[in-house]
Amino acid sequence: MTARSPPARPHIGINPTSFRGSADWGEDDAWDSGSDSESPRHSTISSSWSRPSASSSTSSMTTTAPRPVPRRSSNSSTLAFSYTHVSPPGSYRPKADEVLSQAPKNGWTIVRKSHDTRRSLSLDKRTTSQGEELGLQDEEGTGDIDVEGDMILGDLDSEPNPQDQPVDASVAHVKAKQNQGSIREDIEDIVTDPLRGIKRIKRTDTSPHRSKDLTDEKSEKLLRERSIRTNRRHKFIDCLSSQDVSIAELRKLAWAGIPNDMRPMAWPLLLGYLPLPTPLRSSTLARKRGEYLSMVELAFARGREGLDQQIWHQIEIDVPRTRPGVALWMHGATQRSLERILYVWAIRHPASGYVQGINDLVTPFFQVFLSAYINSDPELFDPSLLPKHALDAVEADSFWCLSRLLDGIQDNYIFAQPGIQRSVRRMAELVARIDPLLSAHLESQNVEFMQFAFRWMNCLLMREISVQNTIRMWDTYLAEGPDAFSQFHLYVCSAFLVRWSEKLRQMDFQGIIMFLQSLPTQNWGDHEIEMLLSEAFVLNSVWHNAQSHFN
Repeated sequence: MTARSPPARPHIGINPTSFRGSADWGEDDAWDSGSDSESPRHSTISSSWSRPSASSSTSSMTTTAPRPVPRRSSNSSTLAFSYTHVSPPGSYRPKADEVLSQAPKNGWTIVRKSHDTRRSLSLDKRTTSQGEELGLQDEEGTGDIDVEGDMILGDLDSEPNPQDQPVDASVAHVKAKQNQGSIREDIEDIVTDPLRGIKRIKRTDTSPHRSKDLTDEKSEKLLRERSIRTNRRHKFIDCLSSQDVSIAELRKLAWAGIPNDMRPMAWPLLLGYLPLPTPLRSSTLARKRGEYLSMVELAFARGREGLDQQIWHQIEIDVPRTRPGVALWMHGATQRSLERILYVWAIRHPASGYVQGINDLVTPFFQVFLSAYINSDPELFDPSLLPKHALDAVEADSFWCLSRLLDGIQDNYIFAQPGIQRSVRRMAELVARIDPLLSAHLESQNVEFMQFAFRWMNCLLMREISVQNTIRMWDTYLAEGPDAFSQFHLYVCSAFLVRWSEKLRQMDFQGIIMFLQSLPTQNWGDHEIEMLLSEAFVLNSVWHNAQSHFN
């Protein structure tokens, strides 16, 4: 069955070079409840119903300096909506520089990733083919274990020097060529069976031969860490490849993080979207994806006039604002998929409908499932290059996993959002116990937790950290169980606030609010997220069974 697309309209694109951090966002782009009454700045509806092409127009955005936040004295409900959607953190940085840094010079191109730095090395096809046959990847799935994180992007033709042509044209051309070469050759098999997307590594010692220069303490530590990663990868493969997956074993492994290439298989199992017995998965995927396409067909069968205008209007406003500055979410194909996911979910859940913030919750699922079909960074990829049935699979899987997630926290989005109100109140009580000095200072400055923590609960900290940080954090959330996005998240938010305690205690009301709305988390990686999760685990262990202390 072919799914209908939402009403086509001129694509709303954002020039990534316009975003240089949260300071550049003006008051017109602050995401608050007031946008409910706005009309889309660049949005019109046309009569076309075809899926939009990969090409899209872009528009720049006028920016102004943010205004100081005044001291407010109002009730919790008003404060909740006053500070729900604000300037995104500086972690949403443009990817154009990364695209240029990966521009191929000739033949195959290999990219070595080491923390935040990347350097390109050109290899001949023979050498690269030999490396590709090994299929050895480290825990993060970003490269061969033997070569310390190298990842083959694909066979790319020689390109002109980007300096010989305008910057915008060179970036678009290089990006298009990379995307065309980054789709996996076994994509047809992966669509029907995600398990086939897991690359097995040889059960041999893949550590490099020790030489005279690998005898110091640092090299020994590196070898030990690599051995641990390889061992964990073997355990994941054994667990996911069994005929009947042990959910207890999978949760135990997932708590410390899941390798990138195994998340498209592990997440649906942890969420209960896919059955644990292996023989049932292909038929379940086909049935659930068919159900979703049928719902899309039915929802958009009567065109623009048949839509719930209030729901569609808000989705139409929020979708172009999702992850500004990230190339993936500026493509027309991605935005149309997001519109369909959000609208179908909203009409299936009339008690809550669509609420701002749900659009952010789709992004980790979409990027994880997209990564199963490509060999490059999902945030740089144009999904319109995928075969249609593969893009439909990404969209359907994202919808069902979003539904599973929201089933556990739906009281966060129904009228008056009682789930969020309850969580924020408990967070204030918890912080008063674990950091009384910080709690007393916030009270002395008339700072209410609802002024900043409402957004943390509503968007699950996704406006404070990057999508990659969120994906790592959700590995642990999914391992914790179905209540983690409400219960465990409370302790994560508390640990997150206490982390800045010393700085906050030196600030006044305005400084506190401004700081908490633009936290310095731009350069956070897995280490910072894992430390935050560890602190939350300790708080959860101490206080979860001591509820009387909150009274």
